[in-house]
Amino acid sequence: MSLKIGETAPNFNIDTTNGPIDFHEWIGDSWAFFFSHPADYTPVCTTEIGKTSKLEDQFTKRNVKPIGLSTDTVEEHKTWILDINDTQQTTLTFPIVADPDLKVAKLYEMIHEEESETAA
Repeated sequence: MSLKIGETAPNFNIDTTNGPIDFHEWIGDSWAFFFSHPADYTPVCTTEIGKTSKLEDQFTKRNVKPIGLSTDTVEEHKTWILDINDTQQTTLTFPIVADPDLKVAKLYEMIHEEESETAA
């Protein structure tokens, strides 16, 4: 499945830092800025997600909801968010998806089956 411009992004149900979500239901009539990062606590990801948090009101003005994704767990995300808030002087409120089993990564073809087998 390759997502093309104008196509609807695949739906999924998953746990996030803000509780479980149904992706399409969560989006509602908004747009979504759905981004991934390779792992929590990586320096560049920390600054980028911190900047996204600082710009959240600008996304809201444009009817856009940010949502992050990585293969870390909700617990790991929550402790990382404390670090982001501290080091980036922000208060991150948007959800970060926990995808330790690669369910969403595979759905969106962010990782191939062969890669997930070697990562395990």
